[in-house]
Amino acid sequence: MKPDSIDDVQSRARAVSKPRSDRSALAAADIAARIHDVAPALGARSAEYEALRRVPIDVIETLRSIGVFRIYAPRKFGGLELDLPLGLDILSILSRIDGSLGWTAMIGSGSTVVLPSLPRQTLERVYASGPDVICGGSAQPAGTAEPVSGGFRVNGRWPFASGCQHADWLFALCVMTRDGKPLPGPMGAGGPPLVRAVALPASEFIIEDTWFATGLKGTGSHHITLKDKLVSPDHFCDFPDSVACLDGPLYQSILQMLPLFHCAFSVGVARGALDDLLAMAASGRQQQRAMTSMRDSETFQYELGRVATDVAASEFALQGGAAKLWAHAVAGTLRTDARLAESTALGGWLAGSCSRAADICFTLGGGSAVYDSSPLQRRMRDLHAAAQHATIHQRHFTRAGQALLAEAAAPEAADLRLKAAV
Repeated sequence: MKPDSIDDVQSRARAVSKPRSDRSALAAADIAARIHDVAPALGARSAEYEALRRVPIDVIETLRSIGVFRIYAPRKFGGLELDLPLGLDILSILSRIDGSLGWTAMIGSGSTVVLPSLPRQTLERVYASGPDVICGGSAQPAGTAEPVSGGFRVNGRWPFASGCQHADWLFALCVMTRDGKPLPGPMGAGGPPLVRAVALPASEFIIEDTWFATGLKGTGSHHITLKDKLVSPDHFCDFPDSVACLDGPLYQSILQMLPLFHCAFSVGVARGALDDLLAMAASGRQQQRAMTSMRDSETFQYELGRVATDVAASEFALQGGAAKLWAHAVAGTLRTDARLAESTALGGWLAGSCSRAADICFTLGGGSAVYDSSPLQRRMRDLHAAAQHATIHQRHFTRAGQALLAEAAAPEAADLRLKAAV
């Protein structure tokens, strides 16, 4: 069987998603408008986020009341279940205001796509009080789960649990063991061990105050710990090869979608850095030993034009990539190794391109950009910290190259290339 062309995929996706897309667009526009109203107040508190090393709870509750944490929650439980690209737009808007704010929203709302991987009865408990559930956790398999009477004995210490201080539910990955030895994973003996995710109310975890970092300082990405915790089997799910207990394209291909959330963050922060630079230039600032003001300098104008084009290109890349992957999700063709390679490569490229754009904005800002009071240095730090995340790290370009070579070696691909050439 020949693979579907993207035109075929998009055609089917449009037929399936048109009614829900209209509803999603209206809901997303309403949330975006409400964020716009509070953006100046939220952006004015950036220094506070970094000083506290977390986003304050009153800001979290503002985001919750706006509906940010229900954008990807299931409609079955009162959520909006937005089309993926529309929710990404909201995350980019928040990241444009402030990096720590956007990251916190990205983790808290994006992580909810994992929840339907849990058994149905557990998912009902998660949403028992409504759809505005904040989720988080750690994607490192830094724990173990040993079968005992009544469930599993869980022990672990997991890093980078962003937003854990205000989360309602937290995920953590565990190596499944028996008699203290790791169980073999899907590849059998010699392959990676069996890893599953455990989800519990956040209050069940111990939070260690460890988040002292150079970037994303206000995200509260502390370590979380469980010690000899007895957990019932219905709080576990397969990860990443989970099967959702709900229908809907948002919940069927988690691993392929996760890089897109990071893309939205990167693009939003890069656009924010450009905003900051433009505001500096518009003030009439003239830097020391410069012959003219920033805005009247042809050198500055040239560099500004280049970096603005870089940021716009990143935005277009995100829009196109998100549209394509969402079309595959709606058509049921997203859950493949090729699409995973594609999404992680896009995430890595955008993380790098947006970091470089922030670097340029910082350099053009001159000596004043080095002070803590400058948003340019904060944007730069946040993007470089975010680019270190395992989901979108540069090493994933290897996977993308391997996928392309595998596709090129397939007879079906060769046939398609021949027809295209003719």
